[in-house]
Amino acid sequence: MTLFIVLYIVNFVKTLFIIAVIYYGIRFISRYILPMLIDKGVKNMQQKMQNQQQQNQPKRPEGEVTIEKNPTNKNRNSQNNSEYVDFEEVD
Repeated sequence: MTLFIVLYIVNFVKTLFIIAVIYYGIRFISRYILPMLIDKGVKNMQQKMQNQQQQNQPKRPEGEVTIEKNPTNKNRNSQNNSEYVDFEEVD
């Protein structure tokens, strides 16, 4: 009978030890490792956005002025073969 009680207490202490290790492991990860990973991810995203903005900016010398216009297509208006229907409001 005493052997059963000793084994029960030993298993209970093992279980408490495992729970404590998991608890403090999660606390350690959430306090130290997780913020480092988030900071690294944020810095990586900022760098990608800066690279993307630099690629979109045209390579012109400072002070140069250029005017860019969208090409107008005059044929588009002449190809419109639809009729205009005037609607009247009926009371």
